[in-house]
Amino acid sequence: MFLTIPTLMTWTRIVAIPLIVGVFYLNIAPAERNLIATVMFIVFAATDWLDGFLARRLNQTSSFGAFLDPVADKFLVCASLLVLVHLQRADVFVALIIIGREIAISALREWMALIGATKSVAVHMLGKVKTTVQMIAIPFLLFDGTLLGLINTHLWGTWLIWISAILTVWSMVYYLKKAIPEIRARAK
Repeated sequence: MFLTIPTLMTWTRIVAIPLIVGVFYLNIAPAERNLIATVMFIVFAATDWLDGFLARRLNQTSSFGAFLDPVADKFLVCASLLVLVHLQRADVFVALIIIGREIAISALREWMALIGATKSVAVHMLGKVKTTVQMIAIPFLLFDGTLLGLINTHLWGTWLIWISAILTVWSMVYYLKKAIPEIRARAK
């Protein structure tokens, strides 16, 4: 099930990365670059929900799709964070927290899979909330302006990305606590 509709949609999130980065090299007004990058991020991030929905609806779930989906999310978020740090719209410390957690939890999940204890680190609601907050914060920071004449997206995005960083640490602690019994059992 390598080339199903849901899997192709997941691939679009990976393909989106150079497109979103490339927008900031276009010779157009900064506000236009911001808007294009924001819309692209929102459209591609929406495929995260849509590919899962379609996989279940079309009965096209696969182990490859289950592997690729979180990888695509992490690539999209991490690349966008690096762009935001480069544009000085996000603190490098936030990016280090979020990217470092993604690396640590991915490694933990890989190790837990090797020892047959994947249920200990199965996706939890806290991780989903963290991802949702990130997916709201990033477009606000990409837009970096006033939305509808009312919302300072830089201010809101900054608050949300810091909340996301806190949720990131919290979810990492949660997963590590769940894994500690297995780690202790095998550390002998």
